[in-house]
Amino acid sequence: MSSNNNTDRQSLELVLRGISKRFGDVVALEPSDLVVKPGVLLSLLGPSGCGKTTTLRVIAGFEAADTGSVLIGGKDVTLLPPNKRGLGMVFQNYSLFPHMTVADNVAFGLRMEKASEQEIKRRVGEMLDLVQLPGVEKRFPNQLSGGQQQRIALARSLVTNPSVLLLDEPLGALDKNLRETMQFELRRIQNTLGITTILVTHDQEEALTLSDQVVVMDQGRFQQIGTPSEVYESPETRFVSEFLGTSNLLSGDISAPTDSDDRKVTLQYGEVKTVIESPGAPSIPAGPATIAIRPEKIVLSKRSPEMRNVLQGIVKGHVFRGSYHAYEISVAGRDDPIFVYDQAGERSTDAVHPIGSGVYLTWKRENSVVLRD
Repeated sequence: MSSNNNTDRQSLELVLRGISKRFGDVVALEPSDLVVKPGVLLSLLGPSGCGKTTTLRVIAGFEAADTGSVLIGGKDVTLLPPNKRGLGMVFQNYSLFPHMTVADNVAFGLRMEKASEQEIKRRVGEMLDLVQLPGVEKRFPNQLSGGQQQRIALARSLVTNPSVLLLDEPLGALDKNLRETMQFELRRIQNTLGITTILVTHDQEEALTLSDQVVVMDQGRFQQIGTPSEVYESPETRFVSEFLGTSNLLSGDISAPTDSDDRKVTLQYGEVKTVIESPGAPSIPAGPATIAIRPEKIVLSKRSPEMRNVLQGIVKGHVFRGSYHAYEISVAGRDDPIFVYDQAGERSTDAVHPIGSGVYLTWKRENSVVLRD
């Protein structure tokens, strides 16, 4: 690949300032701000109808924002049409031209820019090398697999050296195994080019796997922005906690501050009172609170450990999921079971806690996350 790929058009910072969008009475996007640094891959993650695709279409220029502005590299592009914004875009259905060869599909943007045939041939060859599909120039899209078509669509979007790449559910049409393979391939290509990238997805695992940053969206709002580990390990709201995988939600009360301002969450289940330590409690006002604990952060034991953050329960359900054992634990005074994922480190079933047996649930202080709502 030619050395000038990353210099023809530099990857740029993308900024949204107060962007909002309504469709009649429906608010698709509340006024929102976002800064995407050059070279970062950021995912817009959320359920259907949350506003993530609307956000992407506003960035692309396919939808006009009701308020706010879109800046790329410090330049206000809010009123520019899509073809003047220096963007590349890949859709879920790839949108390849069926009557064109692979070479002509990839070259389409360059011909629109009236590049020379020599330049087109060079750039098409570079892009096919980048997506690891050399030698397919004369094939047609219907002669390619789904994964190969996805790579060609990516090559076509990158051939004009865009400063920002937009991906709208690009792997959604692929089966699970191929999708996982293409996640690594997509990340490799993005890292190679260092291109600022916005990915729309409803797949939590995909967002956590691919992204430098994740924006979790719901009902047209940015619920939380952070690294994959931040939004998963330290969710700020009940929605974020529950959307990003299974989460045990425990309701209680945060105690009034002591001299050391060491607030704790007190749970009361029937006659049992349990004190939960959490690093987030000191920043939350005293009163009712909800804490979240991921199932894989909980340890099961047959004997009561000498530590705080201990609940006692009975095993009500168990299934084996290959890499871990999933348990449902009933706790006295609580209606909902607590889920525990116990890593399956041994082949022996002797370590499995049988249904009906009593167990103690424990977890580290830092794994108790106090939620805002």
